[in-house]
Amino acid sequence: MRIAKVVCTATMMAMAAGLAACASGPTIRADADPTVNLSSYKTFGFYEKVSTDRSAYTTLISTRLKEATRTELTKRGYTFTETNPQLLANFNLNIENRQDVQSTPSAGVGVGMGGYYGYRSGMYGVWGGYPQDVETVHYQVGTLAIDLVDAAKKQLVWQGTAEGRINKKAIENPGPAIDSVVGEIFAKYPVPAPGAPAN
Repeated sequence: MRIAKVVCTATMMAMAAGLAACASGPTIRADADPTVNLSSYKTFGFYEKVSTDRSAYTTLISTRLKEATRTELTKRGYTFTETNPQLLANFNLNIENRQDVQSTPSAGVGVGMGGYYGYRSGMYGVWGGYPQDVETVHYQVGTLAIDLVDAAKKQLVWQGTAEGRINKKAIENPGPAIDSVVGEIFAKYPVPAPGAPAN
């Protein structure tokens, strides 16, 4: 059981870091309650058990996400407190298995555009049923969500998400990658950090 928990935590760390390690970078989205002035809040904290704590203890990924989020909110003038914070932060990570089906001209009748039949390129196509090599590519997409909740009203007031294909390479030092993706999410926050451009 202990080994399974460690493996799960390592997978979540790799996923969060993998979001920042994508070649094209993750897709970042953010949305806010239009009736709420986020600059009116002064203090923040974290849920006692955030959604990334799926076990009976705080995971390493939760600790990393809290540290990065605390840094971003502090830069924006908010004060961290454990006593009656106005905003509460929560996190969620999700992994989804996906697949793409790709077809290319059969290697037996010419290798792509550079093979024997490359002379056709741009001049004319082939008939339906022309031999094709079909390949199914399996991969994983990770989504990290950061929620900010009005503690008094128990209402979501802002959410930022990052979605990207998970890098399968071993991630030796996930800390800076997690800091990076959290920073990219908060770049969409309506209250900018000093020196940062307003959204």
